[in-house]
Amino acid sequence: MIRIDPTARIEEGAVIGEGTSIGPYCMIGPDVVIGPDCRLVGHVHVTARTTIGAGCTVYPFASLGTPPQSLSYRGELTELQIGDGCIIRESVTMNAGTVAGGGITRVGDRGYFMNCSHVGHDCQVGNDVIFATSATLGGHCEIGDFVFIGGLSAVHQHTRVGPQVMVGGVCGVRGDVIPFGLVNGQYATLEGLNIIGMKRRKFTRERLALLRAFYRKLFHGTGMFADRLNDVQHLAAADPAIAEILAFIRNGKHRALCLPANDGNTS
Repeated sequence: MIRIDPTARIEEGAVIGEGTSIGPYCMIGPDVVIGPDCRLVGHVHVTARTTIGAGCTVYPFASLGTPPQSLSYRGELTELQIGDGCIIRESVTMNAGTVAGGGITRVGDRGYFMNCSHVGHDCQVGNDVIFATSATLGGHCEIGDFVFIGGLSAVHQHTRVGPQVMVGGVCGVRGDVIPFGLVNGQYATLEGLNIIGMKRRKFTRERLALLRAFYRKLFHGTGMFADRLNDVQHLAAADPAIAEILAFIRNGKHRALCLPANDGNTS
């Protein structure tokens, strides 16, 4: 059974899934699709061509699918896609995409977005992420699976954050962060590997030792970084996580790599 509070406004054309509850004073636009078994607690605003997956809970004053904060936007109807099982807390904002950026902002399954966090236009966010209070993404960011972004941290537009990364609190992330990385500091620097997260993903002691050795050789070895990167390419065959890190570095586009603070040999 669908439950809709009499004070909610559901525009004609919106699709509401079976078992979903729409609380007081919610506003749902005509192009919105909300999946089954969702709960919009109250005062939730959903607009644009927004799709919310099954089993999501959205708390008061969240605003989903609002226009992209981009000077290129001219009022086009663009999309926001949110996966299944997400928890979206108070005052979270997620913007729809821009035509220039492909027109779609995507958020994966089982994300936990704490109060006041923000997903900018055209971002691609993976599964099982956690955004702490006021964690913010600029436009066009790519965020991998199992990423944790600490409170009051901001990721610069067009920046990539690889899977299983831990971003500390009050960080400005201006460079691409390798998969499994741990970054911290006012302007984020790479401090090591996210060992706790890797243990939670059932990495064995042997795999962790191999990855630590690879990390030390690449980021704390002697000589120029470019030379060290060439020297470790053969290790891609040793472990899929190493292959993933090297592929991530190789596929960089807009941003420089986030490196340790003490590595001056970055050419």
